[in-house]
Amino acid sequence: MPDTPAVIATPRSRVRVPLRFHDGYEADAELVTFHGLADGQEHVAMILGEPGPAPLVRLHSECLTGDVFGSARCDCGPQLREAVESIAERGGVLLYLRQEGRGIGLYNKLDAYALQDEGLDTYEANAALGLPEDARDYTAAAQMLRALGIGELDLLSNNPDKASQLRSLGVDVRDRIPTGVFTTAHNVRYLRAKVLRTKHTLPLAALTELSAG
Repeated sequence: MPDTPAVIATPRSRVRVPLRFHDGYEADAELVTFHGLADGQEHVAMILGEPGPAPLVRLHSECLTGDVFGSARCDCGPQLREAVESIAERGGVLLYLRQEGRGIGLYNKLDAYALQDEGLDTYEANAALGLPEDARDYTAAAQMLRALGIGELDLLSNNPDKASQLRSLGVDVRDRIPTGVFTTAHNVRYLRAKVLRTKHTLPLAALTELSAG
């Protein structure tokens, strides 16, 4: 598990961007870029509403297929849409992290999809490619939060590893708030694997029933 980042990141630029989603929902966001991030990636912080002393924060890993193309094989697009509205209502930050495919990259993720079509779950497929089940490191996320003056937060996430890593990096995660459950005929096995393999906060009984149906 990573230690508190030694390198201090600093804000690079800030720009206001009006957001509009396919369902008509709109929100104003301030996008912040950074100097000095540990992994050298172009991560972006999206400030929404009026963040308080312990803002609502989501670490959202980039998903081209889900966020942009509306893929039904995952729940990333609906989670992003929900997070923007929830954070805008309360005030907080969405960190959009360039971690496609849980950190293995787009091409590898699509290769893993092909193996999933042959019966492997999302974690087994990564392993079959000789890749980590989850390669994400949240050191840069902790740097971004620190650069924004955020030391305490409530985390919008089903994933206990995100909270664990942030705490190990010196961020006070006061509470972890689950996202909604966004099931499709194509993602139930994927969601069920998240519960069984990495203890995501999702209703296992309901997902088991759906996957058997």
